[in-house]
Amino acid sequence: MNRHEVLYAEAGRVWRHMLLLPEGASVAEALAKWRQDCPDWPAAAHSPAALAVFGRVVGPEQALRAGDRLELLRPLPTDPKQARRERAAQAKR
Repeated sequence: MNRHEVLYAEAGRVWRHMLLLPEGASVAEALAKWRQDCPDWPAAAHSPAALAVFGRVVGPEQALRAGDRLELLRPLPTDPKQARRERAAQAKR
């Protein structure tokens, strides 16, 4: 059995949960186990915009390695490019 961490973050708060999964378990299997263990996490965590392992976007079929951190990603509240344009426009004023 390998240890894996599931992580979800919102502004000012982080949720973490450790999972024990068999060697070669997939992201989908980790999600299924995590959903059983953590039904009280925020709704956004249960329907993530994307999944990542140590910041690298992965699909549900991706096999996990021992010690991997599975990150449940939420959508960005604003488009970073648009926010930068708006800040630049305000700075010119």
